[in-house]
Amino acid sequence: MAIQTILYYVASLLAVAIVLTLHEFSHAFVAYKCGDLTPKIRGRLTLNPLAHFDILGLVFFALAGFGWAKPVPINPNNFNHYKRGLALTSIAGIAANYLSAFIFYPIYLLVSMYVQTPVPMLDDFLFDFTLLLWAYSLSFAVFNLIPLPPLDGWNLVEALNRRRGKVFRFFRQYGNVILIILIVIRFLVRFTANYEMLAIASMIFGYIDILGYIMTFVVQWVGWPVTMLWGLIFGIV
Repeated sequence: MAIQTILYYVASLLAVAIVLTLHEFSHAFVAYKCGDLTPKIRGRLTLNPLAHFDILGLVFFALAGFGWAKPVPINPNNFNHYKRGLALTSIAGIAANYLSAFIFYPIYLLVSMYVQTPVPMLDDFLFDFTLLLWAYSLSFAVFNLIPLPPLDGWNLVEALNRRRGKVFRFFRQYGNVILIILIVIRFLVRFTANYEMLAIASMIFGYIDILGYIMTFVVQWVGWPVTMLWGLIFGIV
């Protein structure tokens, strides 16, 4: 394996670690501020990435580009205001990732436009690292908006929805299975696209790649304010 490829994977791993840690720490911090001490007691009120990693979520992140971290344990009964605390805690990670996208994008622009070291491979590493910080922040925020467990979108549905009908119970029971199936299909699309002999399979999986359609459209739409704002500031729009 070429050293450039190794450096890219290192940059990707570091970017994932930072993005996931910011996401989960935000959940823990907001829950703590809303009156629940559970995240602190369980060791999740920390910026240590090892406290937040979920092995299966990381595997899917590496294979399909989408994954999750270990959910922050909370006890909503400890919140000062139950419904508000649960809603704020649910959206905290998404908000943190979206705000970090606004911060990481200009850093990426600065690196790509002005940083030049005597070591070309270091330039490539910094470029990939800052680009992935922005891209992962944006995609992770959008991915977690999907209303399927164990994602934040589902937690927000639970916080705001008082009805517990058949549809709600179905998704609560099988939503995680549906999510894994969607991620596996996305992985198969990416995998088969690399082999000409699997072109037909890639086309078939592409038609049912619901997650890919959602992520491509929504990420572009949600990311537009970030790129437009900093593009105007940097004079590149």
